[in-house]
Amino acid sequence: MNDLEALLAQSDETIDILLEAGLEADEELEIEHHLVSSDFSKLEKAAVELVKLGYHVEDAEEFELDDGQPAFYFAALTYCTVERAKLAAQTREITEIADHCGVEYDGWGTFIGDEEEE
Repeated sequence: MNDLEALLAQSDETIDILLEAGLEADEELEIEHHLVSSDFSKLEKAAVELVKLGYHVEDAEEFELDDGQPAFYFAALTYCTVERAKLAAQTREITEIADHCGVEYDGWGTFIGDEEEE
């Protein structure tokens, strides 16, 4: 279901962008891993599995797909540095859970800078 190789490439690209923007490689950041599904029960199952692994899972929110159908998403949060190996391991781990639960893993992101500026 999820394309692990594409997700790993996306992770590397995100790390490159963060480092080019001046982020220090050893700076710890809040990382948000995003999961999506039109089936709330499948998404909930993924959330439970991620909590068991130590991720903080935010409440799921509903949104509308381009075709007007409802879907749900949540972010699974963790704190870490932008080490390629560490983020690749998280990407693999979350992809495996997403595939097992039948949901989409949409990759990870973070915010840099002062939260007050956002």
